[in-house]
Amino acid sequence: MAATGGGGGGIGRRPAGTERLTRRTPAQHTERPARLLAPPPGVGRRTWRPLPGPLPPGAEWRARRLLLAPLVACLLIALPDLLVSQVPPLITLLLIGPLLACVRFGVRHTVVVCCWSAALGLAMGIGDGTVPGFEFGVRWIGLLFGCALTVYAARQCERLTMTLTQAREVARITQEAILRPISRTLDGTQVCTRYHSAARESTVGGDLYDVAVTPYGLRVLIGDVRGHGLDAVRLTADTIAAFRELAYTAPTLTVLVGALDTRLAPELGPEDFVTAVFAEFAPGEVRLVNCGHPPPLRSGHRVEFLEPVVPTPPLGLHPEPRQYRVRLQPGDRLLLYTDGLTESRDAEGIPFPLLGEAALALREPLPDEALNTLCARLAVHTGTATPTDDLALVLLQPTATTIPARTW
Repeated sequence: MAATGGGGGGIGRRPAGTERLTRRTPAQHTERPARLLAPPPGVGRRTWRPLPGPLPPGAEWRARRLLLAPLVACLLIALPDLLVSQVPPLITLLLIGPLLACVRFGVRHTVVVCCWSAALGLAMGIGDGTVPGFEFGVRWIGLLFGCALTVYAARQCERLTMTLTQAREVARITQEAILRPISRTLDGTQVCTRYHSAARESTVGGDLYDVAVTPYGLRVLIGDVRGHGLDAVRLTADTIAAFRELAYTAPTLTVLVGALDTRLAPELGPEDFVTAVFAEFAPGEVRLVNCGHPPPLRSGHRVEFLEPVVPTPPLGLHPEPRQYRVRLQPGDRLLLYTDGLTESRDAEGIPFPLLGEAALALREPLPDEALNTLCARLAVHTGTATPTDDLALVLLQPTATTIPARTW
């Protein structure tokens, strides 16, 4: 490994002909993207949220019993009056069934329960001989009015649920536009990603990644925003947006890091910062700038961390970035990750042994399989199918044998 300091430079206008990631050059169209395998249960970006499927054994029967619960509740209320004439009339309590149905189920089931309650109420009046009476009429009409209100409430609940589902889908699509799942070959390098957000209400958390095919080579960013919640999501989006704009014009990684720090400064609070690793691929090497982030991991003849020669503080703390270079041999892989991987612990508090587990997982022939295996081993270690912290993984493997660039 050869390490050298990074150079300076200025930022100009984007050169003509520069294409963003969403547009592929003709040369890239001739390359077959890496085959995306279906991840095993509990791993992979798309399987970290519940997928529809058949109910487990016994679950279907339990669901049917829940559907019968409001009907049974109404019957239990009516039985004493139907069997024993001396029991005071409880017709008003028959609203309990429709209320349970409108809260838990939809309009159709609520209508069925309302009809059942009305029929039981009428049977109670006939059994007591009070059907022609004024008092029974008032109570039964009140029951019908309450049933109508429960049907209306169930309808409104369905509309709100549908609106919320649509809003969540729009949010999910928007968030995936921020953090795009990647499994393809870009500029001669296979790129595969995995992402998990610990926040249940969002698919974007405090971890981030992005790639850009620039005139200076393939550039990759992975980072971790301090904190959680909506503020972290906002800062994540700001960081990715700034990287996508500056990555195409900054002549070196050090210039890119400096410009990105300047761009983010107005958006950061007094205690906010962003740890990040920047990578730039060139023939036979990768250039790195590490701003307070866990070091990349290289897998080849041996598995090792690529520690920076001089530590650099995170973005937002006015870093003075230093670039270092690492030679890559044919078949070498570079794993970028966030602390959601290294800080994962088992039930006894033992951290995930990244070096040993990565040495086993990255033996898989395809990058997608390697990430799937690593995620599966992480799930086995922690004992949970989904990580409890934000997690981002980016696995990179140059596909062509190239002549190493000279270092100085």
